[in-house]
Amino acid sequence: MLGEHIPETDPRPREAATPLAVYGQLPFVPERATGCDIVTTDGRHILDLYGGHAVAALGYGHPALIDAINQQCSRLLFQSNAVALEVRAQAAEKLTAIAPAGLSRAFFVNSGAEANENALRMACVVTQRNKVLAITQGFHGRTAAAGAVTWNSQKWYGFPQLPFDVDFIPRDDCDAARRMIDREVAAVIFEPVQGVAGAYALSHEFVTTLRDRTRRHGVLLIADEVQSGMGRSGQYFAVQAHEVLPDILTSAKSLGGGIPCGAVLCSDDVAPHFGPGDLGTTFGGGPVAAAAINAVIDTIDAEELLHNVREREAQIREHCLVGPVQKIRGMGLLLGLVCDRPAAEVRDALLEHDILTGTSGDPNVLRILAPLVLHAEHVDRLALALESIPALHR
Repeated sequence: MLGEHIPETDPRPREAATPLAVYGQLPFVPERATGCDIVTTDGRHILDLYGGHAVAALGYGHPALIDAINQQCSRLLFQSNAVALEVRAQAAEKLTAIAPAGLSRAFFVNSGAEANENALRMACVVTQRNKVLAITQGFHGRTAAAGAVTWNSQKWYGFPQLPFDVDFIPRDDCDAARRMIDREVAAVIFEPVQGVAGAYALSHEFVTTLRDRTRRHGVLLIADEVQSGMGRSGQYFAVQAHEVLPDILTSAKSLGGGIPCGAVLCSDDVAPHFGPGDLGTTFGGGPVAAAAINAVIDTIDAEELLHNVREREAQIREHCLVGPVQKIRGMGLLLGLVCDRPAAEVRDALLEHDILTGTSGDPNVLRILAPLVLHAEHVDRLALALESIPALHR
């Protein structure tokens, strides 16, 4: 496939033999990576515009992140939440400082799904209600509650019953939102930019309608910023572009730059409902994860990466509407290239040019989830590769 050379030490047959074979895998094996460049075992240099599903915020091997992790590992590799840690306190302070004003409390977990799982449970506790509304096409994770509010999850959900009643508001349908949000609902959960759905940015009118109706009926509004957060939208969090304050916001993926971590941020109105023993995790907020969070936030600020994201987005929109690309949607470096053919065909063609992108839940949308350190010459390379793929029609 794609002229690949399979080395004698290729791990793919061993991965197929022992780990559960639940992932489709790409036709190369990474050996090392730096910046946006993946070097494979057969010597290819692949430009990574997918970032490990939006995780590699600082690219690969960023010295600030590596130094922070190494120093923390040598000082204190692990301690639980049974003790206070300076590095955890710093992570919470820095994260709430960049969040929408009013989200002043943080609970650290290990992943986006775990963050959403806790956010949904918190909403049910606070409101004492048993119904959650989500948005059609949305994705929130594969655990019990997060999977329950994920669109079309019945294909893989597997649990015998849902943890609460669930219904879905049609995407960007303000009238439906006004009709469906009432005092029976505990929470509305939404992604400001729907990542798995193909980088679909919800309209400003729809997001503000969600906020207005939830506030009117005492419903908690949960912003799932697992993919769109930590600078990927060109803001620290995509809801900031709408000037909307959710009651709870979840973050993960780019949060640790590659170290597994997640966070639930909540308002001072939500926080008093929870005390010792009400939430818990062994590894969430561990010192290495906290050090990584600090390094990611500090580097985004020091290197002005929010500005870089906005510049690269503008460059992509100006130069990459070529070849098979008919439309570009999304925000920042969470972009969907709407193609004139199945996106998998375009992904494979780009991989022939040693450029890695991703597909999405929309079969014709190619996703760009590039590191926030993406350079102008990287976008030029993408534009040239796309231009070399003939359009089917215009």
